[in-house]
Parts: sequence; structure tokens; C-alpha cells
Amino acid sequence: MNNEYGKGFDESNLRHMRGFYSSFPIQDALRPELSWTHYRLLLKVEREDAKDFYLQESIDGNWSTRTLERQINSLYFERMMLTPVRKRGLIKKEADSKKEKTLASDIIKDPYVLEFLDLKSKADFYEHDLEQAIIDKLQDFLLELGKGFCFVARQYRLTVDARKHFYADLVFYNYILKCFVVIDLKVGELTHQDIGQMDMYVRYFEDQVKQKGDNPTIGLILCSEKNKTIVKYSLLSESKQVFASKYKTYLPTEKQLVQEIKRERELVETEQRLKK
Repeated sequence: MNNEYGKGFDESNLRHMRGFYSSFPIQDALRPELSWTHYRLLLKVEREDAKDFYLQESIDGNWSTRTLERQINSLYFERMMLTPVRKRGLIKKEADSKKEKTLASDIIKDPYVLEFLDLKSKADFYEHDLEQAIIDKLQDFLLELGKGFCFVARQYRLTVDARKHFYADLVFYNYILKCFVVIDLKVGELTHQDIGQMDMYVRYFEDQVKQKGDNPTIGLILCSEKNKTIVKYSLLSESKQVFASKYKTYLPTEKQLVQEIKRERELVETEQRLKK
């Protein structure tokens, strides 16, 4: 994703499509282990058996989108099919040796769909309501976050001096990235103060909490609205460790999903024409 706020798939994500595909099976059921960028790359693969192959390899090997793109461009599937079965292990070993390291941007979604929290019936809710609903449905929330997340704490206290305390809403650890993930929940539009506060949280974890061998801490602000101008002129446009993603408390209609899929297919086709 690489901080691609507002690109391509802004109003829905892969999880949105599950209900649509179950009713209209126009292609394989979507897998939560893969991002929309993975699927955009897979849409470019014409052969269905090759597409299935790359999909499964991406899941089994925890491929980043850059690794998937490289394997497609290097004709990994075709080379495997042309190699005798007894020697395919060598091709796979070569591919694994070139697998790129998973980055923070590879696991952050935008948006997150939290319809399982059952908050849509409430016209107004506060941040503590959102937090409590997540704790009550923690297993579902972990599934929506993606692969490798472990819950650490809620309302984690950050003490900057003897009399000054701050509290991070949720803290997780990702064993794939080997780093802490600090999440702040916001009901309403993202502000530059929210971004500054998260930057402070990340710096605190880097200085006070991170253990030897851990990778840099990730900060994720979950907000219901995100102003593109604020994103553009804040550290979010430059940072590789602080992210802001929208959350939705409902699933879109089938009509919205069809329109989004059509738009994405047109984008893919346009990209292919430009490369010719």
C-alpha cells in the first residue's frame, strides 16, 4: 500500500466484497490474508491456473506486493510448470531467496471494516464506546487487522514525567514484522493534533518500550473521516511508521461493490494499455 491514501480502493476494501462474491461468484473467493494491491496484481494474470497459483503462493509465503509483482514478471509459474516435479524445489528455493522483507505498509489496510462491532444502530457513539466494542469483539478485530497481530493492552499508560501521563487506546505486537503497533481511535475527522500525538506515542515506544531485536514501532490512527489535505501536509505523507486509516461500521451495498469493482478493472486495463 505504501501510504496510498485515497488511491484506487478508498471506499471499500477486500472484506467489503465477501458478501458480493458469495452471491455473484465471478471469481475466486477473496482471502483476508491479501490486500487489494495483491488482487490488483492478480487481475493482470490472464491464465486462471496461474492466477490460482500466485494467489496460494502469496498466502503460503506471506509475499509482499513487491514480491508478488516480481514473481509474476519473472514468469515464476511458467518456469515451475516447465520444470520436472523432482526439480521444482530448486525453483521454489530460488524464489524464496528473493522474497522481499514485509514492510509496515504491506499490512496496513485502508479502510478497516468494523461492521461486526454492531455500532451502526447507534446514531452517535464516543471513542470509549468504540474501544469497548473492539475489546468485546477482540477476536473479530484481530482478524480484520490481518496476519500476525497479538493483543498487548488497552489504555496503555505512557509516563513522560512523574506527573504527566498519556494513554494509548490499544497496543498490539505483530510477530511477522516483529514490532509494536500502537492504535489510537478517533470518532470524527483526523486532525493534525491527532497525528502529532501518535508521533509522540511512537517515539515513546521507541525509547522506552521497544526491546532489543524489535523493529521500529508502527502508529495507526483509526478515524471515521480523513482529510486528504491534512494528510498531504503532515508527517503522514513522509512517514513510513505512522499511518491513518478510515474505519467503517457498515458494509456497502451490492451496487456500490459492483461499481467499485468495475472502476478497479478499468484502472487495471488502462495501466496495461499504457505499458504496451
